[in-house]
Amino acid sequence: MEINRIIYKGLAEEISKPFISILIGPRQVGKTFLLRQLEAQCRQKGIKVRFHNLEDPDDLRIFSGDEEQLIRQLKNTDTDLLFLDEFHYLKNATRIFKVLYDSGMKVKIIASGSSSMEIHKHLKESLAGRFRLTVMYPLSGKELRQSPDYSFEEFVRFGGLPGLIHERGAADKMALLKNVLQTYLLKDIKALIKEENIRAFNSLLYSLAQNQGQVVAVASLARDVGLSEPAIKHHLELMAQTYVCFPIDSYSRNLANELKKVKKYYLYDTGIRNCILNDYSNLNDRADKGAIIESFVALALMKQLKVNMELKFWRTRQGAEVDFILLKNRIPVPVEVKYRLSEPIVPDGMKKFLQTYIDAPFALVFSKDDLGEVTCCGKPVRFLKWQEAEEIDYLRSVE
Repeated sequence: MEINRIIYKGLAEEISKPFISILIGPRQVGKTFLLRQLEAQCRQKGIKVRFHNLEDPDDLRIFSGDEEQLIRQLKNTDTDLLFLDEFHYLKNATRIFKVLYDSGMKVKIIASGSSSMEIHKHLKESLAGRFRLTVMYPLSGKELRQSPDYSFEEFVRFGGLPGLIHERGAADKMALLKNVLQTYLLKDIKALIKEENIRAFNSLLYSLAQNQGQVVAVASLARDVGLSEPAIKHHLELMAQTYVCFPIDSYSRNLANELKKVKKYYLYDTGIRNCILNDYSNLNDRADKGAIIESFVALALMKQLKVNMELKFWRTRQGAEVDFILLKNRIPVPVEVKYRLSEPIVPDGMKKFLQTYIDAPFALVFSKDDLGEVTCCGKPVRFLKWQEAEEIDYLRSVE
C-alpha cells in the first residue's frame, strides 16, 4: 500500500517558491518515490517538468559535460520545474545551483541526495540564503498506522524503512535491512574513508548500537575501537552528516556540577540498530527493551523538531539524570522514558531538574501505560504512553 508522508504537503507548497528545495536523508527512506509523487502532481497541473535520476548512467551523462555549457543549456530549457534525484553525483552541483539562482533563472529546482560531508559544506557556503533543506527520515509509527497491519512491536523490531511494507516474512525483512546496511557501508562510507579504516568504522557503529542512549565520551570510544580521538570524532561526524547516527548534546546553564562535553548517540532507525546487533527478538524478550523504547522516543521527538526547538539530555556529576530535555524557545521541558510503571512516580532525576530549573513549565514521562498527571515542585508531570511521543502538540503552551 501507499503511505502518505507527513513532509509531502510542505514540499508541495515549496513548488511555487523561488528558492532551491533540497531533500536529503539516509538511503532507502523513500526520497525518489516522494519526488515522483510531486512530479506526477505537477504534470497533472500542466507544469513543464524534467526529472533526472543521476544514479542512472544515461541521466548522469547529460550532466557530466562542460559545466558552462550545462549552465547555458539549463538557462535555455523550456522547463518550469527540474527534479534532480541523487544530485550529489553532479560535480559542483551547488555552484551550478548558485549560478542559476543568481542569474534570475525562473526554473524551480528540487534536488534530493544521500548526505555527505562535502554536500553539507557546500550547501552552507555556496547556497546560503538560496535553499530550503528538508530532512527525510524512515517512516514514523504515526505514518505506518495508515496500514491496517501496523504493529508497534513489529515497528520497533524492524524499523520504518518503506521497503519493509512489501515484505511479509521476518526473513525477508531482515535481508532487506542487511542489504541497506551493506549498501551504506560499501557505497557511502567506502567512498569517504580509507579502506583500512572500514573495519574500525564497523566496530564503532557496533559499539554505538550496543550502547545506544548511554552517555559516552570520545576518549572512551577511542579506547574501545582502537582509533585516535580525532579519528573517532571524524567518524562520528561522518555518521551524523549521512543521517545514520544522531548525537544529542548535554543541557547546561554552566552550573559547575553539570556534565558538558559528553553526548548520547542514537541510530536513525531501530531496525538498522537491530540489524547491526543481529538481534530481532521480540520486545518483551529483550534485555535491552528499555534502550529500544528510549530510542523510539528519541527518534519520534527528533523528527518533529522545528527551527526553534532542540533536544538534549541532562546529567550532573553526582549522577542525577534526565533522559531528554526538549527545548522550545530555550524553555526546557524534561522528558523521561520508562518501559513500565505501576504508578505515576516522578523519577528522582526529574525532581532534581525541576528544583534546579524553575522555568520548566511541566514535565513528561513516557511509559507503556497512560497513568494520568501528578504535581512535582509545583509543576504538572504528565504520564503518557510511548506512542504519544510522536505527537508533541502539548508543547503549544510553551512560548
